[in-house]
Amino acid sequence: MAANIQVVFYSMYGHVYRLAEAVAAGAKEVDGANVVLYQVPELMSDAALKSSGALAARDMFAHVPVAKPEQLAEADAIIFGTPTRFGNMCAQMRNFLDQTGKLWMEGKLIGKVGSVFVSTGTQHGGQETTITSFHTTLLHHGMIIVGVPYSQPALMNMNEITGGTPYGASTLAGADGSRQPTENELVIARFQGRHVAEIANKLAAR
Repeated sequence: MAANIQVVFYSMYGHVYRLAEAVAAGAKEVDGANVVLYQVPELMSDAALKSSGALAARDMFAHVPVAKPEQLAEADAIIFGTPTRFGNMCAQMRNFLDQTGKLWMEGKLIGKVGSVFVSTGTQHGGQETTITSFHTTLLHHGMIIVGVPYSQPALMNMNEITGGTPYGASTLAGADGSRQPTENELVIARFQGRHVAEIANKLAAR
């Protein structure tokens, strides 16, 4: 049985989107995995996005369909991507997850695989707290949490400043957003997608 993998993200300047593409690419390497990319709805006005310098950046993923909460029930695994906001997920992702109460009441996400990746503006900007606090919502839904094991050697890279945690892939955008995901960070993201898809495939075949 082929596993259905959803990569559900919010991106403001494109950094999380680039990680999402890498996560999806890794998941697609697994035979039988069906992978779909979704973005969560925007809450900010175009004027606010423009004043933040983010409106033009959003064109790069304007083609990605917007997720609906009920669609999560169709997945065998969901890999969520979010920028951090003061050590927590962004409001757009929180708002989306807050609409999954009906799924929770009906137990629709119980036993599904859940995983998280993030972007921060600085090296110590809350990557790990954002991912682990995100896990709380997934646990309330009864999901099986998967991270990035140290069998991926890119986690041990000490030759450069790099994102990447055992909790999930991550990137550093820089305070001005100018830094883009590095190859080391993208390697970890692809590994995360592949790792989640492999586990989801095994569970779907049971």
